[in-house]
Amino acid sequence: MSRILVVDDDPELRKLLRDCLSRAGHEVETAAGGRSAVDRFQKSPAELLITDLSMPAGDGFALVRELRRISSVPILVLTVRGDEHEKIRMLDEGADDYVTKPFGVDELLARVRALLRRHASGRGTSPIVTIGDLRVDISTRQVQRGGHEIRLTPTEFSLLETFLTKPGGVWTHAQLIAAVWGGAEGVTSDVVRVHVGNLRRKIERDPNRPRLLVTEPWVGYRFRLED
Repeated sequence: MSRILVVDDDPELRKLLRDCLSRAGHEVETAAGGRSAVDRFQKSPAELLITDLSMPAGDGFALVRELRRISSVPILVLTVRGDEHEKIRMLDEGADDYVTKPFGVDELLARVRALLRRHASGRGTSPIVTIGDLRVDISTRQVQRGGHEIRLTPTEFSLLETFLTKPGGVWTHAQLIAAVWGGAEGVTSDVVRVHVGNLRRKIERDPNRPRLLVTEPWVGYRFRLED
């Protein structure tokens, strides 16, 4: 059981989230705004924060910034469909993932489980990662599919290693440029797209219908764990 703090100014949504998370076995506290959420978190830290972005009493962006100043707690943000710029901004502010409204309970619980697993295991990457018949050895930088070696360039492997530090999570183009290229000048979103496309051609069964490395429209990429 994990302690989760839910922050939303809509009482009906707070109740819905509290009920479904409680049924999943979590201990849930709620707050109606950012300021009260920070006060509650400081008195009794949670293991996961779920917050809406648009709240009159201290918006979600301010809450994410404040929580990131004092804690590394995983943060899941609830966003409105179509607000791509807000999604990018909140990820750059320090949120870990998002769910777009309207959302299904199963999707929400899956995001919660992924964030809690990642947080419990530190960086989230073991020396050897196996996803279906794809095997990635971080220490030797070797990648295999069905026992056959896949040759990646240093940049492609760095991209893959970066994605594996946050499986299931979203990476924006700016975050990838900072993590893989060290924020080097001249590295644009187009450069990222080219390298991601090359990586897909090597690790996906069908690069035209990727199942592992999927695009989050107008935001970036998500690396999913294949069933």
